[in-house]
Amino acid sequence: MIKKTEQKIKDAALAVFIQKGFVNCTSREIAREAGMNVALVNYYFRSKSKLFALIFESVMQDFLKSMVQVFCSDLPFREKIRLLIEREFAFLAEHPEIPNFVLNELSRNPKAIEDMLPVLQMVDESGVFVEAKKLQSTGEMRSMDMVQITLLIVSNCHYPFMAEPLMKVIHGVNDKEYKAQLKTHKTHVISMILNYLFPNDKILLNA
Repeated sequence: MIKKTEQKIKDAALAVFIQKGFVNCTSREIAREAGMNVALVNYYFRSKSKLFALIFESVMQDFLKSMVQVFCSDLPFREKIRLLIEREFAFLAEHPEIPNFVLNELSRNPKAIEDMLPVLQMVDESGVFVEAKKLQSTGEMRSMDMVQITLLIVSNCHYPFMAEPLMKVIHGVNDKEYKAQLKTHKTHVISMILNYLFPNDKILLNA
Protein backbone atom coordinates (compact mmCIF):
# COMPACT_ATOMS: atom_id res chain seq x y z
CA MET A 1 0.00 0.00 0.00
CA ILE A 2 2.84 2.39 0.88
CA LYS A 3 4.62 1.71 -2.42
CA LYS A 4 1.41 2.27 -4.38
CA THR A 5 0.82 5.56 -2.60
CA GLU A 6 4.39 6.71 -3.21
CA GLN A 7 4.18 5.81 -6.89
CA LYS A 8 0.84 7.58 -7.24
CA ILE A 9 2.40 10.75 -5.81
CA LYS A 10 5.45 10.42 -8.08
CA ASP A 11 3.26 9.97 -11.16
CA ALA A 12 1.19 13.00 -10.21
CA ALA A 13 4.31 15.06 -9.48
CA LEU A 14 5.85 14.21 -12.84
CA ALA A 15 2.67 15.29 -14.64
CA VAL A 16 2.58 18.61 -12.75
CA PHE A 17 6.32 19.27 -13.08
CA ILE A 18 6.16 18.67 -16.82
CA GLN A 19 3.16 20.95 -17.21
CA LYS A 20 4.31 23.81 -14.98
CA GLY A 21 7.96 23.28 -14.12
CA PHE A 22 9.43 23.20 -10.64
CA VAL A 23 9.14 26.90 -9.86
CA ASN A 24 5.56 27.42 -11.01
CA CYS A 25 3.85 24.56 -9.18
CA THR A 26 3.04 23.84 -5.54
CA SER A 27 2.84 20.76 -3.34
CA ARG A 28 -0.89 21.42 -3.11
CA GLU A 29 -1.24 21.08 -6.89
CA ILE A 30 0.66 17.81 -6.80
CA ALA A 31 -1.58 16.55 -4.02
CA ARG A 32 -4.67 17.56 -6.00
CA GLU A 33 -3.35 15.69 -9.07
CA ALA A 34 -2.75 12.61 -6.90
CA GLY A 35 -6.17 12.87 -5.27
CA MET A 36 -4.64 13.27 -1.81
CA ASN A 37 -4.17 15.97 0.77
CA VAL A 38 -0.95 17.96 0.88
CA ALA A 39 -0.05 16.67 4.35
CA LEU A 40 0.18 13.12 2.96
CA VAL A 41 2.44 14.26 0.12
CA ASN A 42 4.73 16.03 2.57
CA TYR A 43 4.68 13.00 4.89
CA TYR A 44 6.05 10.74 2.16
CA PHE A 45 8.48 13.18 0.52
CA ARG A 46 8.99 15.98 3.06
CA SER A 47 9.14 18.81 0.52
CA LYS A 48 8.54 19.72 -3.11
CA SER A 49 12.29 20.06 -3.63
CA LYS A 50 13.05 16.54 -2.40
CA LEU A 51 10.21 15.13 -4.48
CA PHE A 52 11.45 16.92 -7.57
CA ALA A 53 15.00 15.66 -7.03
CA LEU A 54 13.72 12.08 -6.88
CA ILE A 55 11.57 12.55 -9.99
CA PHE A 56 14.36 14.16 -11.98
CA GLU A 57 16.85 11.46 -11.01
CA SER A 58 14.38 8.73 -11.98
CA VAL A 59 13.67 10.36 -15.34
CA MET A 60 17.36 10.79 -16.11
CA GLN A 61 18.05 7.17 -15.16
CA ASP A 62 15.37 6.01 -17.60
CA PHE A 63 16.71 8.46 -20.16
CA LEU A 64 20.27 7.14 -19.94
CA LYS A 65 20.08 3.49 -18.95
CA SER A 66 19.09 2.31 -22.43
CA MET A 67 22.13 4.12 -23.86
CA VAL A 68 24.38 2.36 -21.34
CA GLN A 69 22.89 -1.04 -22.18
CA VAL A 70 23.51 -0.51 -25.90
CA PHE A 71 27.07 0.74 -25.48
CA CYS A 72 27.98 -2.11 -23.11
CA SER A 73 26.72 -4.74 -25.54
CA ASP A 74 28.94 -6.88 -27.78
CA LEU A 75 27.31 -5.59 -30.96
CA PRO A 76 29.41 -4.07 -33.74
CA PHE A 77 29.64 -0.28 -33.49
CA ARG A 78 27.35 0.27 -36.48
CA GLU A 79 24.64 -1.85 -34.86
CA LYS A 80 25.06 0.00 -31.58
CA ILE A 81 24.27 3.26 -33.38
CA ARG A 82 21.27 1.70 -35.13
CA LEU A 83 19.92 0.17 -31.91
CA LEU A 84 20.51 3.39 -29.96
CA ILE A 85 18.42 5.37 -32.45
CA GLU A 86 15.67 2.75 -32.46
CA ARG A 87 15.52 2.74 -28.66
CA GLU A 88 15.54 6.53 -28.46
CA PHE A 89 12.57 6.74 -30.80
CA ALA A 90 10.73 3.99 -28.90
CA PHE A 91 11.36 5.67 -25.53
CA LEU A 92 10.38 9.12 -26.77
CA ALA A 93 7.24 7.77 -28.43
CA GLU A 94 6.16 6.68 -24.94
CA HIS A 95 7.48 9.79 -23.18
CA PRO A 96 7.59 12.69 -25.68
CA GLU A 97 7.56 15.25 -22.89
CA ILE A 98 10.84 14.08 -21.33
CA PRO A 99 13.39 16.02 -23.48
CA ASN A 100 11.79 19.39 -22.71
CA PHE A 101 11.43 18.47 -19.05
CA VAL A 102 15.12 17.55 -18.78
CA LEU A 103 16.38 20.58 -20.70
CA ASN A 104 14.20 22.99 -18.73
CA GLU A 105 15.49 21.63 -15.44
CA LEU A 106 19.13 21.67 -16.54
CA SER A 107 18.66 25.28 -17.66
CA ARG A 108 17.23 26.12 -14.24
CA ASN A 109 19.73 24.05 -12.30
CA PRO A 110 22.84 22.94 -14.26
CA LYS A 111 24.17 21.13 -11.20
CA ALA A 112 21.29 18.65 -11.40
CA ILE A 113 23.33 16.63 -13.89
CA GLU A 114 25.90 15.89 -11.18
CA ASP A 115 23.72 13.13 -9.74
CA MET A 116 23.89 11.39 -13.11
CA LEU A 117 27.69 11.35 -13.31
CA PRO A 118 27.93 7.66 -12.25
CA VAL A 119 25.67 6.67 -15.14
CA LEU A 120 27.57 8.86 -17.58
CA GLN A 121 30.79 7.31 -16.31
CA MET A 122 29.40 3.92 -17.31
CA VAL A 123 29.06 5.18 -20.89
CA ASP A 124 32.73 6.17 -20.88
CA GLU A 125 33.75 2.85 -19.32
CA SER A 126 31.82 0.91 -21.97
CA GLY A 127 34.69 1.63 -24.36
CA VAL A 128 32.38 3.07 -27.02
CA PHE A 129 34.53 6.19 -27.47
CA VAL A 130 37.70 4.12 -27.85
CA GLU A 131 35.88 1.91 -30.35
CA ALA A 132 34.82 4.93 -32.40
CA LYS A 133 38.34 6.38 -32.46
CA LYS A 134 39.74 3.04 -33.59
CA LEU A 135 37.28 2.89 -36.50
CA GLN A 136 38.17 6.47 -37.39
CA SER A 137 41.89 5.67 -37.36
CA THR A 138 41.39 2.83 -39.85
CA GLY A 139 39.26 4.98 -42.15
CA GLU A 140 36.14 2.85 -41.66
CA MET A 141 34.36 5.69 -39.89
CA ARG A 142 34.31 9.38 -40.75
CA SER A 143 36.72 11.37 -38.59
CA MET A 144 34.55 13.50 -36.30
CA ASP A 145 34.73 14.81 -32.77
CA MET A 146 32.51 12.77 -30.41
CA VAL A 147 30.67 15.93 -29.43
CA GLN A 148 29.63 16.34 -33.06
CA ILE A 149 28.52 12.72 -33.31
CA THR A 150 26.47 13.09 -30.13
CA LEU A 151 24.84 16.27 -31.45
CA LEU A 152 24.09 14.56 -34.74
CA ILE A 153 22.27 11.67 -33.05
CA VAL A 154 20.52 13.57 -30.26
CA SER A 155 19.25 16.41 -32.45
CA ASN A 156 17.79 14.05 -35.03
CA CYS A 157 16.16 11.80 -32.41
CA HIS A 158 14.83 14.36 -29.96
CA TYR A 159 13.82 17.38 -31.99
CA PRO A 160 11.01 15.63 -33.92
CA PHE A 161 9.27 14.98 -30.59
CA MET A 162 10.02 18.40 -29.12
CA ALA A 163 8.71 20.09 -32.26
CA GLU A 164 5.55 17.98 -32.58
CA PRO A 165 3.05 20.81 -31.85
CA LEU A 166 4.76 23.07 -34.40
CA MET A 167 5.05 20.38 -37.09
CA LYS A 168 1.40 19.37 -36.77
CA VAL A 169 0.30 22.97 -37.29
CA ILE A 170 2.66 23.64 -40.20
CA HIS A 171 1.66 20.49 -42.08
CA GLY A 172 -1.93 20.20 -40.90
CA VAL A 173 -1.60 16.65 -39.59
CA ASN A 174 -3.30 15.03 -36.60
CA ASP A 175 -1.78 12.92 -33.82
CA LYS A 176 -2.18 9.62 -35.67
CA GLU A 177 -0.69 11.00 -38.87
CA TYR A 178 2.26 12.56 -37.06
CA LYS A 179 3.03 9.31 -35.23
CA ALA A 180 3.18 7.59 -38.62
CA GLN A 181 5.54 10.30 -39.84
CA LEU A 182 7.80 9.69 -36.84
CA LYS A 183 8.08 5.99 -37.70
CA THR A 184 9.14 6.89 -41.22
CA HIS A 185 11.48 9.58 -39.94
CA LYS A 186 13.25 7.05 -37.71
CA THR A 187 14.15 5.02 -40.81
CA HIS A 188 15.51 8.13 -42.53
CA VAL A 189 17.53 9.09 -39.45
CA ILE A 190 19.13 5.64 -39.17
CA SER A 191 20.02 5.64 -42.86
CA MET A 192 21.29 9.23 -42.88
CA ILE A 193 23.48 8.91 -39.79
CA LEU A 194 24.96 5.51 -40.68
CA ASN A 195 25.64 6.60 -44.25
CA TYR A 196 27.31 9.76 -43.01
CA LEU A 197 29.42 8.08 -40.33
CA PHE A 198 30.34 5.14 -42.57
CA PRO A 199 30.50 6.57 -46.12
CA ASN A 200 31.99 3.34 -47.49
CA ASP A 201 28.90 1.37 -46.49
CA LYS A 202 25.60 1.30 -48.32
CA ILE A 203 22.73 1.60 -45.86
CA LEU A 204 19.36 1.50 -47.59
CA LEU A 205 16.42 3.55 -46.34
CA ASN A 206 14.35 0.44 -45.78
CA ALA A 207 17.18 -1.48 -44.10
